[in-house]
Amino acid sequence: MKLRITLLALLVGLLPSTPSLAKETKDILFRFKNAEPVVFSHDVHLEKYNNNCRICHNTIFNIKEPKHFTMADMEKTRACGACHTGIKAFSVSQDKDCVRCHNGRPRSITFRQKGATDALFSHEFHIAKTGGKCRSCHNGKVITGRDKKVTMAQMETGKTCGACHNGKSAFTVAGNCGNCHKGMTPQEIAFKVKGATDAQFSHKFHLGSYSCKDCHTKVFPYKAQTKLFSMADMEQGKGCGGCHNDKDAFTVAGNCDRCHKGFKPADVSFKTESGDVRFSHEFHLGMYKCADCHTSHFPYKAGAKHSTMAAMETGSSCGGCHNGKDAFTVKENCDKCHKM
Repeated sequence: MKLRITLLALLVGLLPSTPSLAKETKDILFRFKNAEPVVFSHDVHLEKYNNNCRICHNTIFNIKEPKHFTMADMEKTRACGACHTGIKAFSVSQDKDCVRCHNGRPRSITFRQKGATDALFSHEFHIAKTGGKCRSCHNGKVITGRDKKVTMAQMETGKTCGACHNGKSAFTVAGNCGNCHKGMTPQEIAFKVKGATDAQFSHKFHLGSYSCKDCHTKVFPYKAQTKLFSMADMEQGKGCGGCHNDKDAFTVAGNCDRCHKGFKPADVSFKTESGDVRFSHEFHLGMYKCADCHTSHFPYKAGAKHSTMAAMETGSSCGGCHNGKDAFTVKENCDKCHKM
């Protein structure tokens, strides 16, 4: 009997010691593109709340349906902000406490923009400028954490960077492209127009006399081809016509070849019940300028305006010149235009 007990004791001694309860929780890393991850320690929080998991799960965090919360959300007592209000635990709303979760230096952010050089945002520079006040930007109004890309026009109304870069707190985003987009040389733009040669716009030439803010964004968005104006619109001061008004620069009326290089207007055929009428631009440009007809008598687009013979006899359309004084009258000269 003694031998059996001794052998049993020996076998028990050879067995590996029983481990303590296996650890079921681990640290959670919340990763960010431009900063070091935030480490959430289950151990610290479980010790604080006597191993009561239910304080957070699933009242604050739903394990089955995990969600992403912004700092603005937390400041409204959601997620970590439910406890980190400055009463139970340090507040998520205090600049001095940012480093308690966010360790390390925030990285610079590169904003890539089609048609321009990259814009580099330096966290280090701006943190030093604001005296370490992260919430100058991360306050749920300027940067919310869910912002999509904003346009320069939106920044000019105070969104994101434009909240400070308004010409008062810092240089304005309007017309200071090179301050953020280093080494940027705006491209030349070709405006494609049906029925005419391309209109070439030279940024290089215009920047010799004007600055970016003279046109962007009150006249044109920064993205080419997003806003198109007709020649009639321009003659009313819109688009290029804001400057090309015969005062600040040559007028858009009647100077087609200044922008549309090598442009030769095609002949126009008007289909009528009395036979087709063929209008020769080449013949008329020997005596008149584009501005004599466009757009006071005709839009630049063929077929956009129709006038009856009765209307022409009272001075409308072709009748503005074909009145028996400047040119043969439209009355009783049908065969001169209508090939019947």
